[in-house]
Amino acid sequence: MPHIHQRIDFTVEVFIVHKNRVLLRLHDKYKEWMSVGGHIELNEDPVEAAHREVKEEVGLDIELIGNPKVFESADHTRELVPPIALNRHETNVSGHEHVTFVYFGRAKSTDVKALHESDKSEECRWCTKEEVEGMQLWANVKHYALAALTRLKEE
Repeated sequence: MPHIHQRIDFTVEVFIVHKNRVLLRLHDKYKEWMSVGGHIELNEDPVEAAHREVKEEVGLDIELIGNPKVFESADHTRELVPPIALNRHETNVSGHEHVTFVYFGRAKSTDVKALHESDKSEECRWCTKEEVEGMQLWANVKHYALAALTRLKEE
């Protein structure tokens, strides 16, 4: 998707968990292990973007997990799932930043398959807590992945 603004864009990322494993994908531009996500388009909110990006990139249907809502939808307001975290960071384009809504997601299966060839990641991996701890990851990715595994742990 083209950038909405030359200086800053809004994005989503989802750390998807299934049976005590978190899905990480090798990012095509950065060549780093990351979550699933991308830009929020002009016609969507962060929750819609999270579901769309997950469906496009890995073909999974998820239950989106965020922070608790303050109240349920009422009157003219539709309450959205609040993100787990919100961050701002530089990109690989000088002078351009992203504000990212971070969510956790619960998947019903591990059958990863991009909807479009252009969305296909070089590699995806379902990782245990021990594997995440041993991987060379950006600090934020490691912290979010471990937090997702802890929060969505199945007994």
